[in-house]
Amino acid sequence: MKIRLNKYLSEVGHCSRRNADKLIKEGKVTVNNIIAELGAKVVDDDQIVVEGTLIKKNQAKMVYMALNKPKGIVCTTDKSVEKNNIISFINYHKRIFPIGRLDKNTEGLILLTNDGDIVNKILRSKNNNEKEYEVSVNKNLTNDFVQKMSSGIPILGTLTKKCSVKKIKKNKFKIILTQGLNRQIRRMCNYLDYKVTNLKRIRIMNIKLDTSPGKWRYLTQNELEDLNSLLQKSSK
Repeated sequence: MKIRLNKYLSEVGHCSRRNADKLIKEGKVTVNNIIAELGAKVVDDDQIVVEGTLIKKNQAKMVYMALNKPKGIVCTTDKSVEKNNIISFINYHKRIFPIGRLDKNTEGLILLTNDGDIVNKILRSKNNNEKEYEVSVNKNLTNDFVQKMSSGIPILGTLTKKCSVKKIKKNKFKIILTQGLNRQIRRMCNYLDYKVTNLKRIRIMNIKLDTSPGKWRYLTQNELEDLNSLLQKSSK
């Protein structure tokens, strides 16, 4: 049965569908020695080569890990773009990629995998998957700040989704988001004339941050089972 090339590359653990489309657009993927086009479909017997590497079905055992990303590390797989990239930092022996991103000055939990099929399920905003953060700001929080942050802030041409915001110290709060706009929390705070001084992600869905900065661990079988259960109705 034929399937889309980007889906094939994600299922064999080479990359996410989004990255597969990028590679295809850049002419870095061939099928039976012919440069592939977006939307191409393939079968198992096709010879698929990505950037000179022959791709084989079932070549990769699925890997799922949780990293406590320290500040200064950039969530990119392109080692030529950024010296302090996340892939070089972990230096894992298999090809993996981050699920989503944290900006360079943000620390905390990020998941990495070679399972391209799970990426969109976790990241798509319409799937309403929770991500929880601890945020410190440069001045004391007010009730008005908490109310406005939780109700929605106009940034990047849209109104952020309603979310849970809880004050935990005079200048520190927790926030649970179900969307991932670019630098969303920092932009939301800036809109209300607050500056983020420290930002840390402490949870993604059922996965909690429990390692020291710079350390990673594999997800447990129970975590994977619970995660897959939560993602059962999520679209790719």
